Amino acid sequence: MSVAVQGATGKGSRERDQRPGPLERLKRSYAKHWYAYAMVAPVVLVLGALVLYPLAEGIWLTLTDANSLNVARKIGVNEIPASYRFVGFHNYADILWGPGSYDRFWSHFVWTIAWTAICVCLHYTLGLGLAVLLNKKLRGRAAYRMLLILPWAVPTFVTVFSWRLMLSDGGVVNTVLSALHLPEPGWLTDPWAQKAAAILVNTWAGVPFMMISLLGGLQSIPAELYEAAEMDGATRWQQFRHITLPGLRSVSSTVVLLGVIWTFNQFNVIFLLFGKGAPDAQLLVTWAYRLGFGQIPRDYAQSAAYGVILLSILIVFTAFYRRWLARNEQANG
Repeated sequence: MSVAVQGATGKGSRERDQRPGPLERLKRSYAKHWYAYAMVAPVVLVLGALVLYPLAEGIWLTLTDANSLNVARKIGVNEIPASYRFVGFHNYADILWGPGSYDRFWSHFVWTIAWTAICVCLHYTLGLGLAVLLNKKLRGRAAYRMLLILPWAVPTFVTVFSWRLMLSDGGVVNTVLSALHLPEPGWLTDPWAQKAAAILVNTWAGVPFMMISLLGGLQSIPAELYEAAEMDGATRWQQFRHITLPGLRSVSSTVVLLGVIWTFNQFNVIFLLFGKGAPDAQLLVTWAYRLGFGQIPRDYAQSAAYGVILLSILIVFTAFYRRWLARNEQANG
């Protein structure tokens, strides 16, 4: 018995000794799948040039005190070399708990979280309601779909500038409110009204995407399930709760995640609606833009640090969100 065990052990060790190393395995894989590597190489190069290199450069800037006064630049025929210094994690510490950190970061962070939660909830609920209506047999359903998708099809700057005109002091919105003897908020001047206006415009622009995505999910649910539920005496609410919502689980999880990422980083609506004004309505992403390009001197290091913090928040949220979805799938499975 001992001889057999020793022989088996020796054989296994020899197999491990003869196993090729990582470089050899890579060479064999390339020799076997060279065509796949050739097809993927352009994508990797483009992603490296457009994503990985700027990301690495941005992370490096966060560890310096770079601004528009000490970076390498050219004035006329004179080339001025860079003079910024390595400062480690000073920028992150200054943003998170430095002097005035609440006004510079935490107030915008709280508003960004509230903005994202409110907008995504409105996008999903309104989009789901419209999708359920359009999934029914209605006269002129194609025309309704066309009209409801227009806010998403129209370029964002056209939508936002149109709303900016309507929300101005003498615009259509306040004219209607005045005719109804209702208060006329300063949509573009009052801090709370500015936030409400931003949510209104973003909801108008974002609902069509949710509606179309959820409508596709609704059309993939077999009609036989609803027919069987009706035969069993299920009410409309019971059908919606036990058939529609479970049938939309995979689509809903995807569009909600995309909606959170897009809304959290929504730059166009805030910037086009308020420009450099409305400091209380600025999101983290627009505040980062202001630091890097909307002031003198331009603080590239702090702006890049905001970008890395934004990326870290989204990575953490996505990880927890996927884990939560996996647990729900296991519980429902």
